[in-house]
Amino acid sequence: MAALSEAQPLELVDLRRISAADLSHLLEHELRDWRRSLDWDFRPSAELVRRFVGMQALSGYALLAGRRVAGYSYFVTEERKGLVGDLYVLHEHRTPRNENALLEAVLNDLLAIPYLRRVEAQLMMMVVPNGRNLPKGEFLSVHPRNFMVFDLCRTSELPPGAAAARLHFETWSDGRQEEAGRVIAEAYAGHVDSGINDQYRSAGGARRFLTNIVQYPGCGQFFQPASLLASDVSTGRLCGVCLASLLARDVGHITQICVSPPMQGIGAGYELLRRSLAVLAASGCRKASLTVTAANTGAVRLYERVGFATIRQFPALVWEGFAKDIW
Repeated sequence: MAALSEAQPLELVDLRRISAADLSHLLEHELRDWRRSLDWDFRPSAELVRRFVGMQALSGYALLAGRRVAGYSYFVTEERKGLVGDLYVLHEHRTPRNENALLEAVLNDLLAIPYLRRVEAQLMMMVVPNGRNLPKGEFLSVHPRNFMVFDLCRTSELPPGAAAARLHFETWSDGRQEEAGRVIAEAYAGHVDSGINDQYRSAGGARRFLTNIVQYPGCGQFFQPASLLASDVSTGRLCGVCLASLLARDVGHITQICVSPPMQGIGAGYELLRRSLAVLAASGCRKASLTVTAANTGAVRLYERVGFATIRQFPALVWEGFAKDIW
């Protein structure tokens, strides 16, 4: 079947020519794929796609196999950055050529926008393309990321960390978003992940990141009870953040965990993670997941010591250097 797909290129069309009804079959396949492979209820995100496609308000492209939609990708822009929101192709048509056709069409549109200086994408349904040529490769950096899972029945095996006595813990409060943004920016200064997500590079960008996590379902539905803040008991200064979401009714996800540099190395990250996992378990979740950049070896080792295991790798992609400043 893959050879047939390679031999017979599909038709590439503007996503605004596709109706929500036309896209329903593809989205149902994508829903099953996310649930089967990642235990992730993709329905909230799929409903947003369906709604904006129905309004002809989503920029992107679709692949047609005859009259059937076989794949799609869409993009959005914010300030001087473009984001590839999703790329999905039905299994029988999932070839490098078909995925690349969608990705190249989206990139051609984005790179033609004069004010854009950067494009980011984290494509969960695409395997890390070892040795694979991707569109606009001269501007591209690829960062493999791990999707890791933890069986929450093992939460009771995790002992309290040494940092527990030095930190005060509380659940997430929107009123502390500005402080949390500062912690994220401090924690990721010079870090590999600030090269993947440029919102980590400033407190203002980190606040926008927090708003997206809390308000939108891209990383699951925000779950406040398991989203924790840590403060230094001696100064009262916020020094750690752990945010959690629900990917499904019984599946939790750690969307963000970071500690400001002065408090790193004392076990604060472990204790934030342990407490968040305990809340998820007590709330009826059977497993938890997280994503981590493979090059972030210290974090990978911590998660493996806790009991997380990698079940999938996917690429974080960044295109830069394509824009020419005009004076």
